[in-house]
Amino acid sequence: MSNKPYLIDAIVGNGRMLGSLGRTGRLYRLWWPHIDHPQHVDAIRTGIRLSGADSAATWFDDAADGWEHRIAYEPGTNIVRTEASRNGFPLSVLQRDFSLPEGDVHVRHYTFTNETAGEVSFRFVWYSSFHVNESPLYNTTTFREDADAIVHFHKRSFFAVSGANVCAEFQCGSAWEAAVRGELNGNAIDMRPDGAMAWDLKLKGGENVSLPVYIAAGTTMPEALLRLAETKEKPVSQWLEATRIYWHSELRGARPCPGGDRALAELYERSVLMFKLMSDSQTGSLLAAPEADESFSRCGGYSFCWGRDAAFITTALDRTGLTEASRRFYEWTLSAQEADGSWQQRHYHDGSLAPSWGLQIDEGGSIVWGMWQHYAATGDESFARRMWPAVAKGAAFLAGFVDPDTGLPKPSVDLWEERDAEHTYSAAAVSAGLRAASSFARLMGDDDSAAAWERMADRIAEAIENDCWNEAEGSFYRGLHLKVGREEYERAVARGAEGGVEHTAKGYPVYRLKYDPTVDISLLGVSTPFGVLPPEHDYMRRQADAIERKLTSPVVGGIKRYENDPYIGGNPWILTTLWLAHYRTEIGQYEEARKLLRWAIDHRTETGLLPEQVDKASGAPAWIVPLTWSHAMFVLAVDKLAAAGELAEVGETSRAGYPADA
Repeated sequence: MSNKPYLIDAIVGNGRMLGSLGRTGRLYRLWWPHIDHPQHVDAIRTGIRLSGADSAATWFDDAADGWEHRIAYEPGTNIVRTEASRNGFPLSVLQRDFSLPEGDVHVRHYTFTNETAGEVSFRFVWYSSFHVNESPLYNTTTFREDADAIVHFHKRSFFAVSGANVCAEFQCGSAWEAAVRGELNGNAIDMRPDGAMAWDLKLKGGENVSLPVYIAAGTTMPEALLRLAETKEKPVSQWLEATRIYWHSELRGARPCPGGDRALAELYERSVLMFKLMSDSQTGSLLAAPEADESFSRCGGYSFCWGRDAAFITTALDRTGLTEASRRFYEWTLSAQEADGSWQQRHYHDGSLAPSWGLQIDEGGSIVWGMWQHYAATGDESFARRMWPAVAKGAAFLAGFVDPDTGLPKPSVDLWEERDAEHTYSAAAVSAGLRAASSFARLMGDDDSAAAWERMADRIAEAIENDCWNEAEGSFYRGLHLKVGREEYERAVARGAEGGVEHTAKGYPVYRLKYDPTVDISLLGVSTPFGVLPPEHDYMRRQADAIERKLTSPVVGGIKRYENDPYIGGNPWILTTLWLAHYRTEIGQYEEARKLLRWAIDHRTETGLLPEQVDKASGAPAWIVPLTWSHAMFVLAVDKLAAAGELAEVGETSRAGYPADA
């Protein structure tokens, strides 16, 4: 089968299951029982073979077969609708994808319509290949006649696949070519990952027929089959309506959009619904994004939890009234904290360490800061008491990680996970984290710790203001003591740059330049959100102007991460553009903020999701969809403008949706 695409168009799920789809309706990935790991789908294909035809099946989930598609969410839900039609073909297909709110079942509901006046007989062909637990090895596929289901399994993960109608044929193992021919051989078990089923259907002119296919997951064969049987006991219409009611209820449980036009309100609503899919219902952990590069061919992966992303996300959750999800995340952080009080770069949702580039000190600072933001939003003293031991350990680690010579946190990996230095953004996050810890300490009656942490926060703030400002650029240095390779170091020193060479415990040389002058959007973090300097400070005004001047993408607009950013071509990002909107709002430049917010709205996807990046030439989504941090920054931008009474209509055209009862 073909490789999976990097870009996807929609996600569905329920907090235990998460699926990602392309705009043709193809289900590319399905995670269970956590939304981060493991992923099980190798390939799922759906096709039609007309009766009496000698030709192979045509795959209506593929534009290459001449099919045209339209994809959208049903308004107010996480139900995805895909319409497929082909010029001159007698049948059209409406496909709905959704996960049952309270069960480990994914539903693929197909409605076939005869677009002609005459009768049409056809075969609906389903092909599925599962690399269960992300392994292409040791999979088995078997057909269970008692359940009329194909079951894919490996170790303790079982996926039972069956339609509401009894299938006409099946095949387990080596099934792709047979599925293409539409002729399955009835093999009932094979130690291969794939299988196929087919249903024979007939429609009179203008008629339609519904055929749902269910994917039921379980840790044993009986569990998966029982879950499948219980699902099939009810008509799919009941499950569809129950799912609609569930998502409508979830929306009602959030604060409504505080204003703006239809486009803004739609994106706000989609953000709330997307947050629900990105929150692990079992652990409370928050997903940065559905994985799109599991082989790490272009990046280091996204299907993890970062404390940095999550601190922004939980702040947005609290603004939307989803405080329970925010609280559950911080309770999850207790399982991810190291014995020394640190939080490492990123984690799986079970709290274990994920692949890493090394300590990223802003993570711990962001988490403690975020805990206080949640307390400030809720006033929940029981939450503060539960967090206090972790806060105390975390603050002790942060305070002990300060370089006595510079007053800044010692070198660590930056927020973009690309370089090692004493970063200005990281210093601001640590200062804010220590100040938050001081506030917790006073709440808990520990005045000595509160005073010590506040002094350390002040010292870091003074170092940022006094030693990190680059007057020549009108910008903060991105960092001090930047680690570089030997050749880069020698070239820079030859040009007059300051630097030095350190040696590790084993004697390896480490080359560091004293200053990193690169203008970076994260330098806004000194005031927004971490409050080390007030937004009205002259340094911050000049910093924002330098960012807009140097980082605005010249063709499509939007703000890049930093000068000469090489990642995925150096594109403008949604979250960076909205970061500048936050700052402009804080200093009363409301029209500028609304323009930046409008840019983000205009660059949502066809289904109303926010990508990480936008292509610098075409304006199309350029990388991960959706990025939870992007949606969080959108919600925070809306909240800030609304709080200032300046949320005028900022959107452009509305994304076309479907009526809920269509």
